[in-house]
Amino acid sequence: MPHRFRRHLRDNPRAVDFVVIPAVFAVAVFASLVGTWGTTAEQLDWRPGAALAAIACTALWWHRSHPRVVAAVTAVCASAASGFGYLATPLLLAPAMAGLYWLATATDRKTARFYGLAAIALLVPTALVTDRYSNIVLATLNPAVSLLLPVAWGSGVRLRRAYLESLHTRAEHAERTREEEARHRVAEERVRIARELHDVVAHHLALANAQAGTAAHLVRRNPGQAERLITELAGTTSSALRELKATVGLLRSPDDPDSPLEPAPGLDRLPDLIAAHESAGLRVTVTTEGDERTLAPGVDLTAYRIIQEALTNVTKHAAAPGAHVTLAYAGHLLTITVSDDGSGAPAPDPAGRDSGFGLIGMRERARSAGGRFHAGRRPDGGFTVTAELPLHF
Repeated sequence: MPHRFRRHLRDNPRAVDFVVIPAVFAVAVFASLVGTWGTTAEQLDWRPGAALAAIACTALWWHRSHPRVVAAVTAVCASAASGFGYLATPLLLAPAMAGLYWLATATDRKTARFYGLAAIALLVPTALVTDRYSNIVLATLNPAVSLLLPVAWGSGVRLRRAYLESLHTRAEHAERTREEEARHRVAEERVRIARELHDVVAHHLALANAQAGTAAHLVRRNPGQAERLITELAGTTSSALRELKATVGLLRSPDDPDSPLEPAPGLDRLPDLIAAHESAGLRVTVTTEGDERTLAPGVDLTAYRIIQEALTNVTKHAAAPGAHVTLAYAGHLLTITVSDDGSGAPAPDPAGRDSGFGLIGMRERARSAGGRFHAGRRPDGGFTVTAELPLHF
């Protein structure tokens, strides 16, 4: 219930004014009545104090739009009341205290301090001159403390509001940052899966097309070899389906029992890749330089996919009878070079304008693994793809 009441007051600030300002007026009028004790009616009348309290409390209604003017008016009214001989008690100074408090919550600390000290400088001398009780401490310390207290309190409330607002702003910023980071990661994951799908589909379809074309060419002249190619074609399509299932399985929920558990391919499957291309009529030689090293899983997959895509491009675009793959281990780098023998049709250009997304995908894979990639035609003919990958990334 108190929480709901505070929220209602926060959402309806005018309701606070309708409660606080009449209460402040009643307190100030009461102080004017108390100020007549010990004196005769001719010496001190309560009505001037009530009139000044009415003026000050009327000004308080504009404390949100004109806080400085309101603070000045209430301070002048308090000083005038003290000039009439009323004792400057916190009750009499209630309108001025309210004005300074709202000024401190609405402005900066320097402004609140200036108006507070100005009000004290205006009120204390008046209280000393009109002191009827011959009590200097009561005439000076009482109004000074009474006017400094709302300034300090209002400044504390303003700082707390600013602190809570900064926390809210930082929370909103953190939330937006988390959402942007999530969207960025989703976009990266989509690109990665799209790249995987492209490599799998392009490689196996190109290989299957080459095997089917060769089998169709040999079906009459060499039925036995054509039958062998058709059998290998079935293995190619089965391998394509397995890899597609594994790649699409990345989109499934981790607790899905049908999610594939097959590990990602690496250079250990390079002999199978070479054999599949050779069955399609592409002669591939592999040379290893330096001592073979163990690769990080991501680098191992990247190396395999680059070789796979490069050989697929040779099959699809170069129409060369042979290709050469070099794996060079040196220091902390693995340099992969795939080139055709240059005796076939012109290979795709390095910008990838003729080869779709093949070269783009290889370049992105190499960069994502912390390596470098280069592809281009050789002066003596043919096309070469070179990728430098760190052994561990």
